[in-house]
Amino acid sequence: MQKGNIRVQTENIFPIIKKFLYSEHDIFIRELVSNAVDATQKLKTLSSIGEAKGELGELRIDVIIDKENKTLTIADKGIGMTEEEVDKYLNQVAFSGAEEFLQKYKGQNEANIIGHFGLGFYSSFMVSDKVEVFTKSFKEDAKAVRWECDGSPEYILEETDKAERGTSIVMHLNEESLEFLEAHRVQTVLEKFCKFLPVPIFFEDKQINNPAPAWTKKPSELTKEDYENFYKELYPYNDTPLFWIHLNVDYPFNLTGILYFPKIKQSHEIQKDKIQLYSNQVFVTDEVKDIVPEFLMLLQGVLDSPDIPLNVSRSYLQGDPNVKKINAHITKKVADKLEEIFNSDRPAFEEKWESLGLFVKYGMMTDDKFLDKANKFFVMQDTAGKFYTLDEYKAATELQKNKDGKQVILYTTNPVQQDAYIQQAVAKGFSVVKMETLVDAAFINSVEMKWNDVLFTRVDADIADNLIDKAEGTESVLTTEEADKLKTLFEQPQEGLQINVDIKGLTDSAPPVTATRPEQMRRMKDMASMGGGMAAFYAQMPDEVNLTINGNHGIFKTILAETEAPKQEKMVKNLADLALLSQGLLTGKNLTNFINRSVELLEK
Repeated sequence: MQKGNIRVQTENIFPIIKKFLYSEHDIFIRELVSNAVDATQKLKTLSSIGEAKGELGELRIDVIIDKENKTLTIADKGIGMTEEEVDKYLNQVAFSGAEEFLQKYKGQNEANIIGHFGLGFYSSFMVSDKVEVFTKSFKEDAKAVRWECDGSPEYILEETDKAERGTSIVMHLNEESLEFLEAHRVQTVLEKFCKFLPVPIFFEDKQINNPAPAWTKKPSELTKEDYENFYKELYPYNDTPLFWIHLNVDYPFNLTGILYFPKIKQSHEIQKDKIQLYSNQVFVTDEVKDIVPEFLMLLQGVLDSPDIPLNVSRSYLQGDPNVKKINAHITKKVADKLEEIFNSDRPAFEEKWESLGLFVKYGMMTDDKFLDKANKFFVMQDTAGKFYTLDEYKAATELQKNKDGKQVILYTTNPVQQDAYIQQAVAKGFSVVKMETLVDAAFINSVEMKWNDVLFTRVDADIADNLIDKAEGTESVLTTEEADKLKTLFEQPQEGLQINVDIKGLTDSAPPVTATRPEQMRRMKDMASMGGGMAAFYAQMPDEVNLTINGNHGIFKTILAETEAPKQEKMVKNLADLALLSQGLLTGKNLTNFINRSVELLEK
């Protein structure tokens, strides 16, 4: 039996390892199981080149709880170690690397020791009072050895009895870590970190992992059902995804994975099932910001890249050139896939647009390279249900331009609430598209700056006759005196509103009064309500409303003929309030007054 001190001068290494317990203390299972996988894979490699003799037998990893002895064991049937290798790798290499790490990061609050410089094994001391290693090398005539350490620099190394090749790490759990004697706790960690490791892992007599997940196979080997079944394996309770993208890159960086476009029932659904990042099938994190473009964070699935280390820090990701290349590659692959579907099966693409539109619009706002590609497959659906690309919309609405020659895209944010305006616009031969998701307000502002020949105008921004800046309409039948009288009646102040009144000669079928809000001012108010940069300034401003009076509507002859001034004023007030109601601008006391006044007029 050999006793000795681990050859290390820095006495505070073990305390720092144990301190890691407080940040992510279940990480030790990932580290030790990953090491067991490495030992198994190395044995397979040596066997394939003839350096490991004999039958390999069943290669597996076992995770074993012993409640009576308060131990957790991780055992493999891999390459094993000789006494010399134990002394080298456990007593020398790891701790010389640890010293180097501590000197480099001295004074910094970095919790990334585990996984660096071969220190993965020592994560076992985060949860243990004592660790024993029983190991037997694959080499012929190798003797089994036992290594023991209680978390101090002192260790024991001696021969022992072990019939099978491989390594067993026995952790004698400390009082703070007895949770890892509970099967459900260990199961949860194994499923999180080890679900797709490439060697079978057994726990409680059941295999808990899928060693050959779909992303490790070639696309030609997989069917539609294979992709959908793997999605169910990742997200058991989700609907079938819209489609997927299989990534398989080996130059200039290594990246495999499958990204799924999920069905999004509502535009404001919170993303709960995130993309999972793996390194050689070892789970790393589901916080993939910087690796995946921000506009694709709603995607789901798996990315696997050995070029990203197990311990990912934000500063590392932001500065690493491989991460930037991966980000750009994913953007390109997504754009290519969307264009492919659009070109090969446009009806299917349009059918999926309710979910796809969120990704596409967000990408067009935030990534100019994606915008260039998306211009080919971005579509807008009009109120009749027809889809247009931007070029198709321009061709179909060639006359729908303003006085500056800009293409006017009329849109609605609420087809039900704005139905009267839509009907008037459609009756004029205009085309109205739907922009009713949460991202559309920001999208419109963004692409207006990028599409310099396009102007978006909400369908209720003005009366239909004025929406395209055309000087159309018939003359009003009202005399100048009658028009002035009506204007005076309609210009009564309304609390919280700045009202502008205009008398126009419209068709007699047009509404008597139409309330509209100037497009740019309404956008600013909408952004202010969502906390935009100028929120405080615009939130305090009164809503500006234009009341357009149709001088050719027959009701005004009746109103002007009314001899009772109070009744005349109430009739005018009710018409104005009805128009404001259609814009959602009649609230609080003004709405109560309208209701009371309507009842009073009906009683008379």
